[in-house]
Amino acid sequence: MIPFKNITIDDKETIQSFTLKQWRRNCELSFANLFSWSFLYGTQYAVIDDFLLMRFFYGNELVYMMPIGDGNLRHALTAIIDDAKSMQKPFRIDGVCKNMCAELEEAMPKTFEYSVNRKYSDYIYLRENLVSLKGKKLQPKRNFINRFLNSNHNYEYKTLTPDLVEECIELEKSWYDTNVTDEERDALLAERTALTLAITNMKALDLSGGVLFVNGKITAFTYGNPINYETFDVCIEKADRNIEGAYAMINNLFAKHIPEQYIYINREEDLDIPGLRKAKLSYQPETILEKHRVKLIDNS
Repeated sequence: MIPFKNITIDDKETIQSFTLKQWRRNCELSFANLFSWSFLYGTQYAVIDDFLLMRFFYGNELVYMMPIGDGNLRHALTAIIDDAKSMQKPFRIDGVCKNMCAELEEAMPKTFEYSVNRKYSDYIYLRENLVSLKGKKLQPKRNFINRFLNSNHNYEYKTLTPDLVEECIELEKSWYDTNVTDEERDALLAERTALTLAITNMKALDLSGGVLFVNGKITAFTYGNPINYETFDVCIEKADRNIEGAYAMINNLFAKHIPEQYIYINREEDLDIPGLRKAKLSYQPETILEKHRVKLIDNS
């Protein structure tokens, strides 16, 4: 068996030495996500033969991520296939982008079958577009911001700092109370745990975030973490729905504060939630990043 270990904050440098220099733009590869959701998925990693290997547990299902590294991919794949066999679990890789499918076929031809679930596709935007909001298609976003500005003259944007964390957590609780449905309750409570783990460890994680105040009260907040050297992941965005334009305002202000080295901004998945899908599409994504599930072909 591969000597996998649980991911902790202390593993940030090791894991990012692989993830930051690769070209993949998947939201799962931001270290903030890997760490803050590990409570739910039991995420583990190992470094073998110049490859970063990661696995997690989706309920009782064992799931691997695509190996990251510059070595022999066939050897890395064989290692995780054997690892799954040693645990008497079916082999599965999630989050495999289209180009990665070609890599898998080159390494192990006619070994895998592929499927795509639209709800796990990532929305990738050009940072420049989220900053400028130029063009007819983004006019509604400019209108939301103008309505916010016309209605809320006493507003302020601040960088997220540890002293603001408790107020952000209180806003999330208020947001939850007014937005939760029975269908989404478990998912939103898990999100709360991940959010709390992330922002209470924001310095160690090197999180970047922003907070929007109206009349001295926190009205919206957001934070994120790099995926690679040109792609930034927005992990969370929460706003008071009673303040018209608050979501558009925090989105735009935070995009302006993300360093210019990040050409792309990943705003993650819509999880088949109609309102979330509509909102993400309305920002005119540059790419909707399909992610495949990969399993071994059953030749029995």
